[in-house]
Amino acid sequence: MEAVLAEYLGFCYGVKRAIKIAEENADGKSCTLGPIIHNPQVVEKLRREGVGTIEDLSEMNEGTIIIRSHGVGPQIYEEAGAKGLKIVDATCPHVKKAQLSAKELSENGYKTVIIGEKNHPEVKSIFEWTGRKATVVETEEDAEKFKPCPKLGIVSQTTVSGERFKLLVSKLLDKSSDVRILRTICTATDQRQTAALKLAEEVDAMIVVGGRNSANTTRLAELCKEKCRTFHIETAEELSPGQLIQYKKIGITAGASTPDRIIREVYEKCQRI
Repeated sequence: MEAVLAEYLGFCYGVKRAIKIAEENADGKSCTLGPIIHNPQVVEKLRREGVGTIEDLSEMNEGTIIIRSHGVGPQIYEEAGAKGLKIVDATCPHVKKAQLSAKELSENGYKTVIIGEKNHPEVKSIFEWTGRKATVVETEEDAEKFKPCPKLGIVSQTTVSGERFKLLVSKLLDKSSDVRILRTICTATDQRQTAALKLAEEVDAMIVVGGRNSANTTRLAELCKEKCRTFHIETAEELSPGQLIQYKKIGITAGASTPDRIIREVYEKCQRI
């Protein structure tokens, strides 16, 4: 069997930066508010090194709170400061840009739309930066139901696919005579999706490696499934020779929160089949 890696895969800049920040603050008294990234293996590794995870600030009264890569709303900074916690911000710079773009649109009188997944922590953080005034558009039905307004501003979750963004924007354009579009999709997302699709057209099957709770990894799997047989796994242990033996050429890609070590283990296992 031939195994081929996608041109772009694995850790993006924002994820590398967040993990580095967490590792630098691993003193046994530090916690991230929610998982630092959407990869269970990385979260567990950091826990062993001295960085815990909490889901609410009420769980912590002292020490260092690390803002995860997906970001949080401005009230979290205020609450953490009021509790006397040291705040270390590991928000991805691309997410921060989306937050501030949404804030600017809202403050300038634009009815702000966030294109993305309603329950994703990044989208929730962007929503908070608009003073909770934005509307999240996840589906075509959401876009069609959106009411016309004098001024419309549009931003996106950083991991939304470019095609999905264009489709939903096209359905919103006639909702206002004054539309401002800020395409806040991360370059790394575009690169990984484009590379995965290209490879999926050249192989018999694709393996997408990454956390099942990772939006960008799940989206890679969805895109690849449109082209060929696709397996979404978190680790090499999930692969069995019986699954893959029928395929002559396998493509491998990985989400932006998947460590190189795990990708390498999957690649080496495929080569041995």
